[in-house]
Amino acid sequence: MIIGERLRAIRQEKNFSQGEIEKRTGLLRCYISRVENGHTVPAIETLEKMARALEIPLYQLFYDGDKPPQVPKLLEVKRTVGDEWPTTGKSARYFHRFRSLLGKMEDTDRKLLLIVALKMARKNKS
Repeated sequence: MIIGERLRAIRQEKNFSQGEIEKRTGLLRCYISRVENGHTVPAIETLEKMARALEIPLYQLFYDGDKPPQVPKLLEVKRTVGDEWPTTGKSARYFHRFRSLLGKMEDTDRKLLLIVALKMARKNKS
C-alpha cells in the first residue's frame, strides 16, 4: 500500500477530516491532499507529525499489525582485537572530542591532517 493511501485510510477510519489534520499538524490541507493522492512523498518528520495527529505510533503507517514487526537477527561481524573504537573511559571521551573537532574543520585542513597522519604511519612502519 502506498503511504498516501495508508494515511487516508487511517484518517477516514478515525473520522478525521483533512481540516482536522491541518489544525493538528500545521500542514496545509492542500499538502495533505497531495500526500494522500500520491502526488507528494512526505519527509519522515512530516510523517511523524501526521502520526501524532492521527494518534497512532509511527510504525503503523508502514505496518498493518497491532505490534511492531520483529527485528531480524543480523549476522554478527567478527572483529579482531584492536579494531574497535573506544566506547568507555578516557579514550572514548578523547575520541568523541577528536571526532567533533574533525567535523568542524575546513576540508583543506582535514586533508592536511590526513597527509601528516599517513606520513607518520609510514615512518613508524620502517
